[in-house]
Amino acid sequence: MSSAWLLGKKPPLPLGFSYVTQPPYDAVVIGSLTVSQLLRFRDETVLSALAEGKSVYLYTPGLPEAPKNRALAASLAASQRELKNWGVIFTDGGRKRLITAEEARALRLSGQKPGAGAVMTPLAREILEGSD
Repeated sequence: MSSAWLLGKKPPLPLGFSYVTQPPYDAVVIGSLTVSQLLRFRDETVLSALAEGKSVYLYTPGLPEAPKNRALAASLAASQRELKNWGVIFTDGGRKRLITAEEARALRLSGQKPGAGAVMTPLAREILEGSD
């Protein structure tokens, strides 16, 4: 199982990672963010992981609920768009199952394909496309 550095609360659904608090790690999982954290997102570990080309996943049920204040809701939506533009992968952990490299190898060996809407790590994608 791949290791991931966890920011925020641990998602209640398994995302295919064992969580660590120290390097080394293969990816980063953002389990939850507060309104303030989302508006001023500048977490050093996440930014470093993105700069190094590591996958960063944001568990969308861990995002704050949309506030009734329209201006604040628009700012939160803009912050989410910025994270997506940086390459953060949004996942709900359920309908869109995360496929890790280990799971991709098992799928390839059995001749199966991932389910519709599956989110794959870059290495898992390479494995399923034929290069290992």
